[in-house]
Amino acid sequence: MPDAMPPEAITPVESWGRLSREPHTWLPLTNVGEVPHALRAGRPGIAHGAGRSYGDAALNPHGALWATRGLDRFIHFDQAGGVLRCEAGALLRDIQRLALPRGWMLPVTPGTQIVTVGGAIANDVHGKNHHLAGTFGHHLRRIRLARSDGEVLDIAPQGPHAALFAATVGGLGLTGVITEADLQLERSDGPWLKTETIPFGTLDEFFALSAESERTGWVHTVSWLDCLSRRSGTRGIFLRANPAAGVERDAPLARSRHMPFTPPVSLVNPLSLKAFNFAYYHAQRRKARHALAHYERFFYPLDNLHGWNRMYGPHGFYQYQSVVPSVGGREAVQAMLTAISRAGQGSFLAVLKTLGELPSLGLLSFAQPGVTLALDFPNRGGATLALLARLDAIVHAAGGRVYLAKDARWPRARFEAAYPHLAEFLLHRDPGISSAMSRRLMGK
Repeated sequence: MPDAMPPEAITPVESWGRLSREPHTWLPLTNVGEVPHALRAGRPGIAHGAGRSYGDAALNPHGALWATRGLDRFIHFDQAGGVLRCEAGALLRDIQRLALPRGWMLPVTPGTQIVTVGGAIANDVHGKNHHLAGTFGHHLRRIRLARSDGEVLDIAPQGPHAALFAATVGGLGLTGVITEADLQLERSDGPWLKTETIPFGTLDEFFALSAESERTGWVHTVSWLDCLSRRSGTRGIFLRANPAAGVERDAPLARSRHMPFTPPVSLVNPLSLKAFNFAYYHAQRRKARHALAHYERFFYPLDNLHGWNRMYGPHGFYQYQSVVPSVGGREAVQAMLTAISRAGQGSFLAVLKTLGELPSLGLLSFAQPGVTLALDFPNRGGATLALLARLDAIVHAAGGRVYLAKDARWPRARFEAAYPHLAEFLLHRDPGISSAMSRRLMGK
């Protein structure tokens, strides 16, 4: 969605998964002083940042979207202590590029840096270092929140508004509009990482590598899976990385590419997937096990292919990310991979990672101790929905849950069973805030 929309434009808006494209009243916000007025205008809406939510969390068809990308100012940076105060529409990319030359970087970042600070808070994102650093919410000092009753509150993990803070972190934007935040950054020795690439052939090997990596202090870990492999095991590529100090090397040239058009059918199909997976797996196997990588290439491999979501064609795609507890986690992951293989609907993106023990601060935060599997599926209508329902049943039986930032179709009963702090969260909902997701999962 372009940022330079005229005020009060009625325009079709779609999420990153491109599953629907419906009209919204698009209300660009460019000054934090405008926010309370916009919220008091008498029409329930939802904040909309960089548009990277896959499902319907930041959509409000036929209603208002408060577009926050115009709230992108850096307000203050304490270079000695690493605390950055910024507006909620600032992108994580711009924070990294501001902070790194000054010896700091984000302590937690998801797999794309084209995410606003407000979006990162509202979805309490996590990264490849979750086992050490927890989620984005663990590194917030303060949030400024505008409510539809006209209140503007400064909320923090401790203090009189601690309960509202817990509801806002991971709260899907339903407690108000986040306008500012104070972030505690972490010290950095530079943009380079020492990486290691390790092929594995079974889930047991993956879990052994994860345990060994965490025990020996690797900061970032993640794995790619070939979920179409017909071998007896589950092959994949385990990646791990640590910060590299004292490296004097120019950053690689960023070669941005654009998906030039939306193909009439999805380019992701069993034939292309099998060829891609074969080529990727063997290409990674041939690489040196140890290498030096720039942080942008390691953390955000898809960011330089602009509009990559269009490769799924006009019907879009579902991203399905679940987390299941460690006990029974291996069996649940295997059951999901078996269900996917039997359905013949492999995933272009299949990412597997263990999450650490640090409890999330948000009442609706996704991350919990265990193992998380993220998958992309082209939207093939009923066949895809049937597969996702089978995955839901496996996740539910294992005591897990689905990531709401990526969801577009989870039934309300599953949501209520999987998020035990829902009743407490609802005490802090702002009645002037509403989204397609909130109506689907909470009834209003």
